[in-house]
Amino acid sequence: MGAVVALLAAAGIVVPGLSEDEAPSSSQAPQTTTTAGLEQAEVDGISEVLAAIASGEPLPYSEDGQTFQNREGLLPSQPIGYYREYTVETPGSPDRGARRLVIGEAGETYYTADHYSSFSRIDPRDFVL
Repeated sequence: MGAVVALLAAAGIVVPGLSEDEAPSSSQAPQTTTTAGLEQAEVDGISEVLAAIASGEPLPYSEDGQTFQNREGLLPSQPIGYYREYTVETPGSPDRGARRLVIGEAGETYYTADHYSSFSRIDPRDFVL
């Protein structure tokens, strides 16, 4: 059920009975950012990934949808398997690049542009194509 809730939340679909207050919190939780704080290429990339997840489209990298283990400890502490990671295209990069989305089972969504050195919490509804 958690994975389904995460996919729906990532698509900006309201899930009855699940409020944002139920998402994990932590004193170390990343600050929330909006599209205004990002480059247009980042906004477009995030939007494309969220749309692909919501529609069930295949994602381009085999690592997409794999467990994110939070080894850096920058996200709220959760059991292994709680978070999933997805690649956001990094223009000009010959490989997956540094940009990722990390989505928790309750739908909380985080973005990193620097390969897990820092995170910002984002609201997927801000990234509708």
